Amino acid sequence: MTASIIDGKEFAARVRAKVAEHVTALKEQHGVTPGLAVVLVGEDPASQVYVRSKGKQTVEVGMASFEHKLNADTSEADLLDLIAKLNADPQVHGILVQLPLPDHLDSDLVINAIDPAKDVDGFHISNVGMLGTGQKSMVPCTPLGCLMMLRDHHGSLSGMNAVVVGRSNIVGKPMAQLLLGDSCTVTIAHSRSKDLPAICQGADILVAAVGRPEMIPGDWVRPGATVIDVGINRIERDGKTRLVGDVHFDSAAQVAGAITPVPGGVGPMTIACLLANTVTAACRAHGLPEPEGLTA
Repeated sequence: MTASIIDGKEFAARVRAKVAEHVTALKEQHGVTPGLAVVLVGEDPASQVYVRSKGKQTVEVGMASFEHKLNADTSEADLLDLIAKLNADPQVHGILVQLPLPDHLDSDLVINAIDPAKDVDGFHISNVGMLGTGQKSMVPCTPLGCLMMLRDHHGSLSGMNAVVVGRSNIVGKPMAQLLLGDSCTVTIAHSRSKDLPAICQGADILVAAVGRPEMIPGDWVRPGATVIDVGINRIERDGKTRLVGDVHFDSAAQVAGAITPVPGGVGPMTIACLLANTVTAACRAHGLPEPEGLTA
């Protein structure tokens, strides 16, 4: 038995096409152009690539893209001042501050200065609290992408056993909340969990988000389970740098029913869901119906 591959690139392209349709409808029917502002502080190369990609995809789906590049030594006061201006700008529906920030800036303070309704990353404490209590919120992009792929593959997730390996605020915790919201029985496991292999083997849905290369081998996977691998790790192998996930793909693919590859699985969904969140934020700001299939 070999797992079916959940193609994140193909699915992300479908999500972007849906977003583009909604953007066209918002412009034609309501004169609204969703706008996304991305703030980059400093010269982190990975962040620069990511911001460029976000800007390009934002424009491709017909949205307005606002990029703010600040020097690495920008003061906290200046950054907070920019966020206040973006909060007040009616053309900006989504605000994203690219992490990590330089060490002299307090990430929590900066993120919590963003208007929660424009917090398309879903990291603001209000959005975290609303997600945890089942209220309408902005949902972090990576877990939202994972949820969309799971719903697409399974239809209903009701009653399934889901194990999330990893307890980060960015992926692990919100992923668990979303799965609970879809009526899964959810276990959050982590590096201190006793008998982690046995916990993983009980999962119908196994989400790996620990940031440790190939930590989960195939014999931890229940036959027929769906494996969502959120990890992106650079490793040296045979003298070359390779990207691998948190799951040992080759052995897991022999056992699982379906699996996301790395690269080309969860990764492409993150920006697609950022665009989806921006459209959702624009609809909410104007009191319009939210786009179907693009929200949690």
